Amino acid sequence: MSMNEAIRGIMIPFIGTSLGAALVFCAGQGLDGRAQRGLAGFAAGVMTAASVWSLLLPAIEQSAGLGTWAFVPAAGGFWLGALLFVPLDGITRRLRRSGSAFSQNALLVSAVTLHNIPEGMAVGVVYAARLGGQRGVTALGALSLALGIALQNLPEGAIISLPLRARGMCRGRAFLCGALSGAVEPLGAALMLALAPFLSPAMPWLLGFAAGAMIYVVVAELIPELSAPEGRTSGPLLFAAGFTVMMAMDVALG
Repeated sequence: MSMNEAIRGIMIPFIGTSLGAALVFCAGQGLDGRAQRGLAGFAAGVMTAASVWSLLLPAIEQSAGLGTWAFVPAAGGFWLGALLFVPLDGITRRLRRSGSAFSQNALLVSAVTLHNIPEGMAVGVVYAARLGGQRGVTALGALSLALGIALQNLPEGAIISLPLRARGMCRGRAFLCGALSGAVEPLGAALMLALAPFLSPAMPWLLGFAAGAMIYVVVAELIPELSAPEGRTSGPLLFAAGFTVMMAMDVALG
């Protein structure tokens, strides 16, 4: 994999956020509940499978020299990734609930932006591992993880641009605010790419970290989207579909 391919890959989640924000140009209408649950279910399945096949299994494979304890770097990194999201999740939820009408606009953008930083770092870790020739990390696995996060980002871009438009902001500015909330993802990913030569010995821990961050997002944000009565059947089935597609692609083509 070349650096140009990695750069294109780390831009994918940002494109997802921008596409979601662009819904502000469609007569001010966003994703309906069914479409949002469908995206959430499919993205959750893709991200869960990618966390296993593209992150945790390669991390364990790279630690094979530890013998019986080969799981420790993957498990330790997994917990670090999950624990990092606990305070971030609390901060973003408080930001979304607080403030006046004006400050709510800024706080909502800040909350989503803050939330996007670890996701961008997770994508960067995978592409850094791929560029470094780490065992078990495939180009398809990196691409699938980026696509899964991009799907999850579609509603996030919309939940910024559409309320801003409803409060009187012009469509262009509302779109820009929504899109810019995702700009931190390629920046975080680029940081991990730049640090890759220095982080190579810790790559199993970093892959586990990325998996922990992704699974936290799936459980805390995507799975609750599927809890509505009308989504109790379609949501889990789309989760299974996303999981199966990612698993099949990674095993058959990886």
